[in-house]
Amino acid sequence: MKLLKTLSPKLRRDLLVLFAAGLLFWSGLAALLPTLPLYIRDAGGTSQDIGTVMGAFAVGLLVSRPWLATLADRRGRKIVLLIGISAVAIAPLGYLVTNSIPLLMAIRAFHGISISAFALAYTALVVDLSPVEHRGELIGYMSLVNPLGLALGPAMGGFLQESVGYAPMFLAAATLGSLGWICTAQVREPEVIRDSLNRRKNGQFWRSFTSPRIRIPATVLLLIGLAFGTLSTFVPLFIQEVGVNLNVGLFYTAAAIASFAIRIIAGRASDRYGRGLFITFSLVFYTTALLLLWQANSTITFLLAGTMQGAGAGTLIPMIAALMADRSNPDERGKVFGLCMVGFDVGIAIAGPLAGAIATQISYKNVFGLTAGLAFLSLLVFLTLSSKSLKHSFRFATGRGEDIYAIK
Repeated sequence: MKLLKTLSPKLRRDLLVLFAAGLLFWSGLAALLPTLPLYIRDAGGTSQDIGTVMGAFAVGLLVSRPWLATLADRRGRKIVLLIGISAVAIAPLGYLVTNSIPLLMAIRAFHGISISAFALAYTALVVDLSPVEHRGELIGYMSLVNPLGLALGPAMGGFLQESVGYAPMFLAAATLGSLGWICTAQVREPEVIRDSLNRRKNGQFWRSFTSPRIRIPATVLLLIGLAFGTLSTFVPLFIQEVGVNLNVGLFYTAAAIASFAIRIIAGRASDRYGRGLFITFSLVFYTTALLLLWQANSTITFLLAGTMQGAGAGTLIPMIAALMADRSNPDERGKVFGLCMVGFDVGIAIAGPLAGAIATQISYKNVFGLTAGLAFLSLLVFLTLSSKSLKHSFRFATGRGEDIYAIK
């Protein structure tokens, strides 16, 4: 945290306002994590309906990602931040007024625009503001909004739903989003190089995906997105299926605490030891978390799995963000971040309906066994394909070699 004291007062102010906006964004979004699957079930939805509605979130992500990434480079980060926080403020009101499965799917898809816009622009703006030599450390600190929001939001949402019902819970989530919009409106962004691409050239968004600097991290995120989408959708129902007396909000709180703690360490260390080593650690954490869920039958095991998942998430996303920042110029960061995260979007979109259909045949328990295999596959992909050859990939992924795709 000493780094923040060395920054200019103006830069510190901008970062603090941005941090407050990010905290309100993630708190409002995460308030629905432990409650929305239950709301869909209580509305008469089946396991497959729950997966389909929850997975529709990623449809909104995927469809809006190219446009928003280009907008962030052409028009600046702030307008995209405002779009994202607006979706967080509006979507809970949509859930409140309907229990129709088709309408819930549409609202959930609209809700997906929130992360597509806010998370992308937030990361790009943090990188714009960061001194290059401390990029990983500052990204790590600023990304603490995620675990803090994932700790506060689910705890608040679970408590309100259990004590006073769904309506106050949805209203509270909308209020957090509205406060976040007010903070976001105060954000100031620096002058950055604007993307010079015209409309005719915007198709290059997808053509850039062929580059291994983007394709391999996106593939890793696709596999983890499948695992994460399954986990975030079905953990509340799996805990009930097992019969463990555990407030599901505590699972997310354990994950958030671990995510918070590891970000403080990993960001700064990655500036010294490289991004590859910490991405590898994160994939090991994810694999371990899903193996624990596969065998979970007690409160301790669920909380330990949550802790491992939080450590994985708290390391992976900031490290991928830092990696993509290393591999891109300022005027293409929105596009590069957006392309890389498409893998995660697709994984989440597929995970809900696919895992829901599979769960009806083999149970939630065995679904988590399958996703543990996907997480392990992502580790193998990164160890062997993250650089130009097997040797270079393994050395980079274990912290013993440079990132050959980094822009000097």
